[in-house]
Amino acid sequence: MAGGIGSRFWPMSTQKYPKQFQDILGTGRTMIQQTYDRISQVVPKENIFVITNREYVSLTASQLPELNPENIVGEPMMKNTAACNIYMAKKIADLNPNANMIVLPADHLILKENIFLQKVELAFNLAEKNDYLITLGIKPTRPDTGYGYIQFVEKKGSEYFKVKTFTEKPDLEIAKTFLESGDFLWNAGIFVWNVKSILAAFDVYLEEMSQHFQSCEYNAKGESACIDLIYPKVNKISIDNGILEKAQNVYVIPADLGWSDLGTWTSVYENAEKDESKNAIKSKHIMTYNSKGNIIRFKSKNKAAIIDGLKNYIIVDTDKALLICPLDNDQLIKEYVQDLRTLKKGEKFM
Repeated sequence: MAGGIGSRFWPMSTQKYPKQFQDILGTGRTMIQQTYDRISQVVPKENIFVITNREYVSLTASQLPELNPENIVGEPMMKNTAACNIYMAKKIADLNPNANMIVLPADHLILKENIFLQKVELAFNLAEKNDYLITLGIKPTRPDTGYGYIQFVEKKGSEYFKVKTFTEKPDLEIAKTFLESGDFLWNAGIFVWNVKSILAAFDVYLEEMSQHFQSCEYNAKGESACIDLIYPKVNKISIDNGILEKAQNVYVIPADLGWSDLGTWTSVYENAEKDESKNAIKSKHIMTYNSKGNIIRFKSKNKAAIIDGLKNYIIVDTDKALLICPLDNDQLIKEYVQDLRTLKKGEKFM
């Protein structure tokens, strides 16, 4: 799944060049390329599909030249994750009605790839033999309100557990309660299921959406035109809210993956290399004085900068925009961007 705009990463992430197509951590590979590298170790490249906004189809193709262009699917509009999941499940089921599939966000960091691959293999084995909807769960480290929380039923000696409750993005007080209870995991947004299992779940829990998607012939000439008619009609809802919170056959595999969804500049700071003053800097021409705990990103490698007296700040400079704000305010960046849109010609900075 590679269709998001990543507005919390403005000004590096823009409408034309969102974060999944950027090398956020300076590794030499963009986030979508790293995701492809990871999953191509277990899934043949001819079976790897990318679903993104139509605006990003050519960008995806340029970053993943290994993929068959027909495996890069463009959505006509953003409709959250339920629509893109049923769309891809339908396409894959048309090619192989017994297929098992894994759903991966294109912009997540996974440091422990060997563990990830082991857990994916386990999940595929379970999905092949059982009518399970499987998610990978991460042990929470803080009461974060941006994640889904999975409460599971403990079963001694097992590598996977039945999900008791699934709560998408709780408020802070509830998130604190979840953290203290010790039997909750973060939903990593990585799902494994058989196409029959997930399509059956859509029939039960998102029946209207399922009916809309029945009307198309997939992997055929008229598919795109049919999808254009469907998308304006379907609800904008996440797969989490639409199905996983309601279904009774959801299972979780706890996984210590060195995982982050890199959803904010704070999460990038936490995962970036830092100097002795705890500054995360990716330029040889930036000098800091009396400055600690900052993340500093300049698009131009030929620009020098002096930072003096700043502590715990985000400083991001691009061709069109400059952001300077406290790390603690990174959740407000979406609001900054909305305010900027209201200015005359503000759209050109997006």
